[in-house]
Amino acid sequence: MPTSHVSTSHVPTTQSRTYVHNRAERIHEDFDHRREVLRERLHDQDFLANKGIGNEIGFYTFCYDPSLEFECRAYVDELMADAYAGKLPCNLEVFNLYDVMLDICEQRRILRAIPRREAKVGSEAQIKELQKPCSSKSFAQYLLEHTQPHQPGDVILLTGVGEVFPLLRVHNLLNDMLADFGTVPVVVMYPGSFDGRQLKLFNKENASNYYRAFDIS
Repeated sequence: MPTSHVSTSHVPTTQSRTYVHNRAERIHEDFDHRREVLRERLHDQDFLANKGIGNEIGFYTFCYDPSLEFECRAYVDELMADAYAGKLPCNLEVFNLYDVMLDICEQRRILRAIPRREAKVGSEAQIKELQKPCSSKSFAQYLLEHTQPHQPGDVILLTGVGEVFPLLRVHNLLNDMLADFGTVPVVVMYPGSFDGRQLKLFNKENASNYYRAFDIS
């Protein structure tokens, strides 16, 4: 009878298990640190008044590992509840970019046609067709209409970055928000990384150059 053989090529070694464990610890520690920093910023009057960053506009990224998406959503819900209860000294305005896209499509009266159109032409062609009505300028205008007039203490928090990709790229949206959001902090919950020069969505996509934002940490 042939001798059975069990391959060990895919069996995790102690070293690989330790690496995975340590990495998980690191990303959770970084996430917890950023949560504390953001909460502190939301109590900081200089932050709320856009002071302390020279002449730069107050755009910030809250980067987190994509594996922590649900933890990030829970954290945003926590902030919203605290703001509503008066536990934060700011007016927190939260916008999910995917919901914004749906609203824009509804306003353009094209929302109901999207599923049929996608089935006919395919997802890639459908995304290209949506790039005009759902351009980054359209998103910026929507956000402006739903937040102005900006008042001291307002903070705009954007979520859903991964949900609206690849239709919308954050660096394009922030560029189109520059002219009208200079008096209010804007925080982008970003499932990826930002080193002060490049945004890298999901830690996998090709990096996009952007220089006007600050990492929240």
